[in-house]
Parts: sequence; C-alpha cells; structure tokens
Amino acid sequence: MTSILDDVQSSANWISEALTSSGYQADFSPDSLIEVDRFFSEHSNNGKAVTGGLLAESLGSRLFAIGSYIGEVLRRNGGGEWRGDDSDPQAEINVAFHLPNGTVCWPVQRAMKRFKLGPEEGIAAYGAHAGLHFTRSIWPTNTTATSHSKTAPKNPWWKVW
Repeated sequence: MTSILDDVQSSANWISEALTSSGYQADFSPDSLIEVDRFFSEHSNNGKAVTGGLLAESLGSRLFAIGSYIGEVLRRNGGGEWRGDDSDPQAEINVAFHLPNGTVCWPVQRAMKRFKLGPEEGIAAYGAHAGLHFTRSIWPTNTTATSHSKTAPKNPWWKVW
C-alpha cells in the first residue's frame, strides 16, 4: 500500500505525460498552469465532462492527478511541501500543500472547483496568487475560443423599450 504522498507524486507525473501526449504543455513550469486551464475549458462545461472528452472517464482519479500536478508546479517553482494523512478516508481530497510563507492550500480541491465552477476558479490565477511568475499572460486573449465565452446580447437591456 502506498502513501498519499507517493500517490501525489506518481499521479502528477502520470498526468504530465498524459497531458503532453494530448497536446498540452505539461512540463511543470508556471506557464503550464495556463495549459491546465485550457484543458478544463476544452473538456468540461458547467460542471460536467464534455462527452467523449478526456474527463468523460475516471473523473475522480483524473481530478486528483491534475490537483497533484498543480501542487507539484507550486513545489518545483516556489518551494514548499505536501502533507497528508494516510488514515484520512478522504486523503485524496484533503492532501494539503504548505507554501514556504506558511500559507496552506489544497490543490486537489482547487482542481475540483475549477471543474465544477469553470474559469472563474482559474488554475493559473491560483498559481499567481501563490507567488508563481509567468512568462506569458495568464488571461485568455481569445475568449470566443471556449464555450464559456459571453457575447453581448443582440438587444441590450437598455434598448428593450
């Protein structure tokens, strides 16, 4: 039986390879968190997996792996450490990451929120808030590329009357 911390490491490495083979930059760099947001935008919508998408199967284990990847990006680029309790029946959800400044975060829970609530729970913004520095903008430049984009109504509310 492996520990939760072993599972975090192996899952982060596995999802990095899986994302890379699917055309996403998943090299554990801060910029790769932008790719994680793109992945969620392409494979989920309104808290549901896109039919035939990469989250349509094994959702729980894939969200755990993505959360593990997020935490590993934080660790490899900013320091800190994982802490988990193997006796916790929900260890996969409750595994915590402790930043060097004393802040505690839960990357797996953040991955779950991103899936359920959408872009407003952005992963790249989460990384920026944790102190990561990006070489490209974390804000999407083409909002029409996702199903979450909003367009102006044909008849604005002030022109209804």
